Amino acid sequence: MTKLDLSKVPLKTGSIYPSPYAEMMAGRSSLRLGDAGGLTQFGVNMVILQPGALSSLRHWHMAEDEFVMVTQGECVLVQDAGETVMQAGDCVAFPANVPDGHHFINRSGAEARFLVVGSKAKREVATYSDVDLVLTVEAGQATYTYKDGTKWEGPR
Repeated sequence: MTKLDLSKVPLKTGSIYPSPYAEMMAGRSSLRLGDAGGLTQFGVNMVILQPGALSSLRHWHMAEDEFVMVTQGECVLVQDAGETVMQAGDCVAFPANVPDGHHFINRSGAEARFLVVGSKAKREVATYSDVDLVLTVEAGQATYTYKDGTKWEGPR
């Protein structure tokens, strides 16, 4: 494999979240670096947050470990226990099946970037801490339910 040419890696914008949560991800984009390099056992993404943007809804993963390293700018890590300012070089790890919802917010006036490395479980469940939503991904198919397991049909 040769060096990845980042200018040729497609920029992914938008969200797989259902409305109205998808609209909350405006200003967030990512480069799927692991996919571009042909990796299959773990994911590597460069997430780009414009000023004011969220990385995701606050969530935690049942089956996947997740590691984040800020590479540019400053963002705020929001977890159950509170907020932590993260700057270039700062890292955080989220072990699988630890129900501590997290996400990042760019409250600065400049673009922020962070590298996310995560395992690719065959079946993954992400639970969203602040809304009644659970995502299950199996065989590449995403389905949403409420936390009680019933089919998601919109915010309650």
